[in-house]
Amino acid sequence: MTPLQEKILQLKKEKNAVILAHNYQLKEIQEVADHVGDSLGLSYQARETSANIIVFCGVHFMAETAKIVNPTRKVLIPDLDAGCSLSDSCPPERLAEYLQQHQHKNYYVVAYINCSAGVKALSDVICTSGNAEKIVRRVPSDRNILFVPDQNLGEWVQDRTGRHMTMWQGNCYVHIEFTHASISRIREEHPNAPIVAHPECTRAVRMLADEVCSTEKMVHYCRDHPSDTFIIVTESGMLHRLRRELPHKHFIPGPTELCACADCRYMKMNTLEKLAATLETESPEIILEETLRQRALIPIERMLDWSR
Repeated sequence: MTPLQEKILQLKKEKNAVILAHNYQLKEIQEVADHVGDSLGLSYQARETSANIIVFCGVHFMAETAKIVNPTRKVLIPDLDAGCSLSDSCPPERLAEYLQQHQHKNYYVVAYINCSAGVKALSDVICTSGNAEKIVRRVPSDRNILFVPDQNLGEWVQDRTGRHMTMWQGNCYVHIEFTHASISRIREEHPNAPIVAHPECTRAVRMLADEVCSTEKMVHYCRDHPSDTFIIVTESGMLHRLRRELPHKHFIPGPTELCACADCRYMKMNTLEKLAATLETESPEIILEETLRQRALIPIERMLDWSR
């Protein structure tokens, strides 16, 4: 632990705070977090603590989700400007306009959790990359489905379920940087290493993968697989968690055409210095209008009910 990390741990204790870090956060932030995981899992981890303050080290929509499911807690984020290209690709006003223009389609809106509170409030059910297939199979068969905002995850789910869906044309800028050529080259260098890819990758990359799954399932897949080496095709922060939890195995970052690994500039906006300042000042804080929060909670609760 560095002196700054020690200071953060002391502030956390003094403030009765819990630090949640997404899998894509910097290694140094993951080391001081109480929980490291995906956005929904972390939001519900917070419910199990007696902490007064939740500090969510991730991007803005993730901290919003934590507030939606923990309305009585103060929810903080180290950098309020830590956004998300995927969430930004589907502004709530554009979605509302689209639904208004296509009322005749009677769309059932399935929203990937990587979206704003405003989009969640316009949706019928939320899904994660881990449960999207199960959720889509539960949608009433007499309804047309609009899947927002990630077209790549939607295509993957459509292929697995056979359920036709209209795809919102959004994506994660990090995951579409992986290409068929870049992943083919790393496979040639490590022919015996299974390729594990996130479903937000393009179809051309998913076709090369031995396993396509959420970040949480990556941990389980690599733990249970007999191989000692894996190629991980997702944001680079995931490798920190894998290396901490599975130190006896070797993880190779999937390269893009431009670099040896893929970093999300938004995730990396959170730093130890900003985390310490957030704990000291108890800001920036996530504030949601209560009517919006309640509307956004409904499709999340439906997801949890359908996931049982």
